[in-house]
Amino acid sequence: MKALVFDVTKGGWESTRGFELQNVPEPVLNEKKDPTDADKVILKVHYAGICGTDRGIWNRVAFKDQILRSIKAEGKTRRILGHEFFGEIVALGSKASSVAPSPLRKGVSDSHRRGIVPLKVGNFVAPESHVVCNKCFQCLRGEKHVCTNEKILGISHDGGFAEFVKLPAHIVWKTDTKVIRPELGAMQEPFGNAVHAASKVPLKGKTVAIFGLGPIGLFLLLVARGQGAKHIIGVEPNPVSIEMAKRLGIDYAIPLRSQASARRGSLASATSYTHNREVTDEIMRITNGLGVDVSFEMAGFNSSLNNALFATRRGGDVIAFGIKTGDFVLEDYNRFIVRGLTVHAVIGRRLPETWEMTQKLFADPKNKIQENIWNVILNQGQDTILPLREYTRERFEQMMAKHPKILIEI
Repeated sequence: MKALVFDVTKGGWESTRGFELQNVPEPVLNEKKDPTDADKVILKVHYAGICGTDRGIWNRVAFKDQILRSIKAEGKTRRILGHEFFGEIVALGSKASSVAPSPLRKGVSDSHRRGIVPLKVGNFVAPESHVVCNKCFQCLRGEKHVCTNEKILGISHDGGFAEFVKLPAHIVWKTDTKVIRPELGAMQEPFGNAVHAASKVPLKGKTVAIFGLGPIGLFLLLVARGQGAKHIIGVEPNPVSIEMAKRLGIDYAIPLRSQASARRGSLASATSYTHNREVTDEIMRITNGLGVDVSFEMAGFNSSLNNALFATRRGGDVIAFGIKTGDFVLEDYNRFIVRGLTVHAVIGRRLPETWEMTQKLFADPKNKIQENIWNVILNQGQDTILPLREYTRERFEQMMAKHPKILIEI
């Protein structure tokens, strides 16, 4: 089968770039050889999404240690990439008839009370990208999103940039294609990030700021609006993303300009940690000197985090979602304490709550979430969907540069 991979035999991490399109062995289920295959499924992938993680791997600036360490531990030379995808079950193990149990919920039948959902060949599903153990302290406390022993698809576990993929049955979520269009099936995982971030504090009637209007920031805009946020402010250097945010109904879009020459188009430079006064002054002007109730840091740059801290009102909340390796400088620690801010760190999706809410939001036509993602963020599939068989590094890179979100059709 064909797959997009990082291959250590093609050169070192620092000396290579991009993804390799290769023919690799197709996964099989063999319970005699590997008893754990009894709890696994094989998925024929239909669509896979490209996110910031994949861009980081493409440019060799993210997840180096995790990828190299896991490849070595498995005795392999390559990692199949990709963690956002959607497809159809074509084979399943003898014990893979249901997803993992979830916490008890009232008002539902016994068969579904613990999240037990039968699986069969032909089901359309989307996987949770964090392969959790269901055994550690966090998993047993209902905190699977911070599982001690997790593996991540496309990083420490082979992912979905391939024609077929073998997965633990407990991480797949059935998807009704009569309700959710197939191209957006792969969007459930990243959209769930926005749902999780927005669930940390009530947003109804509040003024919020989103620092970073990449795909998940744009998803967050849709979720925050749906949850009744009064005013939404976005901060972003990319004019394409700003235009999308305007089409999606953002109230204020602030282009990041003042240090653009140093940043060369990124949300913040790698060396600067101080907040951008032009941005925070504008937010204070919009909020009549008060600051926003809730700031969402979605970019992962040090200065962006400090922008969020300086833009938030006394007693407000900061949601930290953006990821960046290394140390950060907290600007004016005394001010941070005196203003009584609360910072929430968000990773992944809460299981099963976030997936349930994501599918509920996708299924409601009144919020126009699917319509907006397809028409605005994915440009109705025009130049945003690349068939795997037509992959070239040049075309793929051109599409990534032009569009915040693209899909691979497999």
